[in-house]
Amino acid sequence: MSTFAARAERVAAVAARHADAVDREGRFPEEAVAALKAERLLGLQIPGQFGGEGAGLVQIAELCSTLGQACSAAAMVFAMHHIKVSSLVTHGLDSPWHGRLMERIAREQLLVASSTTEAGIGGDLRNSLCAVETTGEVFALGKDASVISYGARADLILATARRHPDAATSDQVLVALMADQISLVRTGDWDTLGMRGTCSDGFRLEARNVPVEQILPKPFAEIAAQSMLASSHLLWSSVWYGIATYAVDRARAFVQAEARRRPGQVPPTALRLAEVSNAHQAMRGTIVSALRRFEDAHGDADTIGSVGFCVMLNNLKVTVSDMAVEIVRGALAIVGLAGYRNDTPFSLGRPLRDVLSAPLMIGNDRILANTAKLLLVQKGSGQLMSA
Repeated sequence: MSTFAARAERVAAVAARHADAVDREGRFPEEAVAALKAERLLGLQIPGQFGGEGAGLVQIAELCSTLGQACSAAAMVFAMHHIKVSSLVTHGLDSPWHGRLMERIAREQLLVASSTTEAGIGGDLRNSLCAVETTGEVFALGKDASVISYGARADLILATARRHPDAATSDQVLVALMADQISLVRTGDWDTLGMRGTCSDGFRLEARNVPVEQILPKPFAEIAAQSMLASSHLLWSSVWYGIATYAVDRARAFVQAEARRRPGQVPPTALRLAEVSNAHQAMRGTIVSALRRFEDAHGDADTIGSVGFCVMLNNLKVTVSDMAVEIVRGALAIVGLAGYRNDTPFSLGRPLRDVLSAPLMIGNDRILANTAKLLLVQKGSGQLMSA
């Protein structure tokens, strides 16, 4: 077992012990996040020159899967943190201020949150109503953020905004805001069916007298296309795979227990288990294929930002999110009432409720509509090994 995997397993053990309480109480998975910091897993992506370990997205995805089997909320917090870190690593290397920020993330194990959604834009992260208002060498920002996952517990927030008050809604920048530079007034509570521990409340975010050097130098359009889209879909998918793996494991244990009770007989649920296992393997293959394509294209902004690559990532998110839901539902059908109850070793209520969020995180209909536009300009490819 690699050092990354061993550290993740230790965190997963902590996360699993508290997962039910996190879900039941709708609270932040503080024990799991404390364990992530203790194992120094929040700075994994930071390059060695800034004190990190230079881990790639493939390694982060594996850890997301491990955590997803233990506590969905803790795994999603870890994934969302590393999605934002990937933007810093990809686009902040030439900025002295963001280089120092990466050093702090690695050294202090800072937790990074995201503020890309905003009231009035319908969930479209590629548009902003709020704007950076610059005066000399500082700026101010006020944003009605409909959701900031674990915003009240983050050490810093990366927020999107228009470049200036007269800019188009799509002319955006990404700014790094430290917790002591902002005020957050809660405007909405996160009272949901599942993923309750992400604590994705709504906030009015206010920042004043923030140095302009904290604005990432590249336009958010480039950041979204070259790092954020890929890291979001790949890491989210890995979390959902972890949730599905937990469900399949529970179903397998249930069928094996049935077989032990009736030696010499194949339980009728065994066929259903084979079907679910087949779908689970196909889900894994889809994610692994996408991770390999990303790894092959690493550092090639033209390839990662190409129409074909964007279509592949969109298809990954839609396919895996739908598959995850069906796999967990299939596992529940196998386990039956023992999975429906909350007080059995085979309970699947929490993972089912959590995984139902998968098709809703950037809604699949929105993604399919975007893919439809891209397909109008994409050139066809009929090659099996380069699809």
